[in-house]
Amino acid sequence: MNKPLLRTLLGAGCVSLAVVGTASAGGLERGGYNIDLLFDPARFASEASVTYVMPQRDLEDVVDINPANGIGSNGIGGGATSGIRDTEEYAIPRIGFKASIGDSVDCMVDYSQPWGAHSNPGANWMGANSNIETKINSDNIAGTCSYKMQAGRGQFRVLGGVFYQQVDGFKERLVVPVPTLLGTDAFGNGVGRLELEGEGVGWRIGAAYEIPEIAFRASLVYNSEVDLGDITGTVDLTQIPFIPGTPLVNPLFGKVTDVSGTQSMPDSVEFKIQSGIAPDWLAFGSIKWVDWSTFQEISFCAVGTSGPCTTDNDATSLQLFYRDGWTVSGGLGHKFNDQWSGAASIAWDRGTSTTLGIQSDTWTFSAGAAYTPTKNVEFRLGGALGVLTSGESEDDDITYEYGNDLVAAVSASARIKW
Repeated sequence: MNKPLLRTLLGAGCVSLAVVGTASAGGLERGGYNIDLLFDPARFASEASVTYVMPQRDLEDVVDINPANGIGSNGIGGGATSGIRDTEEYAIPRIGFKASIGDSVDCMVDYSQPWGAHSNPGANWMGANSNIETKINSDNIAGTCSYKMQAGRGQFRVLGGVFYQQVDGFKERLVVPVPTLLGTDAFGNGVGRLELEGEGVGWRIGAAYEIPEIAFRASLVYNSEVDLGDITGTVDLTQIPFIPGTPLVNPLFGKVTDVSGTQSMPDSVEFKIQSGIAPDWLAFGSIKWVDWSTFQEISFCAVGTSGPCTTDNDATSLQLFYRDGWTVSGGLGHKFNDQWSGAASIAWDRGTSTTLGIQSDTWTFSAGAAYTPTKNVEFRLGGALGVLTSGESEDDDITYEYGNDLVAAVSASARIKW
């Protein structure tokens, strides 16, 4: 086994694993964290990649279980009870730069979008009181360095870094079934909108052991939680009239209210291992834990509310009730010649949904190829196809089921070294 294996063969394996992670991970995970570029043996290396994910989760047998719900203007809150597409396609960019400082120190800076979600069943379904559209975005800028030393046959490496995150998003749902007036929205359409944003700083620490001659590497990395501090935003209820004396009266109706709340993005631990097992063959695998169980019911209170913000005095809340996420993957890579290599893998992701939500267990099969026209340039292309397993969900307003659905993803990247 020679050193070029660590560069060419592993290239396809990394892109394959990246596709798996973004296509199947639970909670709010999108791109997650990835520091593989830090281990590139070149003195300088830069990489840019994009992954496009196409989930196809449909909701079936929707039942409105809250007698207070009703149909608003323009049919909002009624309509479809089956065949409702909940998920949206999305792209995940990543860019990074790595530099070696002397023989022992490597440092990397990168931009990524670790978290995100987009649920968009629309207004014309029986569960509009629960959700019309929800979207979450994130931006992450990180710096990570490592120090390596000789240890027996290979090299031992310790690493650490910090990252800054911004998270924002919104949710729309039917709050009150407002009737129409002569076919118009004179009273509003009854839809409320929550908008939020927050930011924070996290850190990572880890260790790795490498034997380049056999393309062996084992790494263990811990990423801390990111305390978003005071998450600020607004609750817009201008589409709901404030009518004193009615049963639906609420002091927040008819206006935009500033709100705030608290939440941290989860910490995680990931173990990765790979090794040459025969000439031009490599085996690789990983296991990751993410602390999604910290996301239960997140309350947001009007600014100025006295006392702790809880479900008893909040203006609104996000109900997630997640459990911890686990992702396990493994695969094989093969070097065909000095320019071409490929890899294939399988991954299982434990669904994070409990009593509500659509995140059940996922099985994903992926493959990738790497083309290295010169020793300084590498192109990668990968694809994945997964099965989103069936399940059911229930909240205060609705129940629904979902069957076995598909998720597909494609990924492309380029790496330049010098």
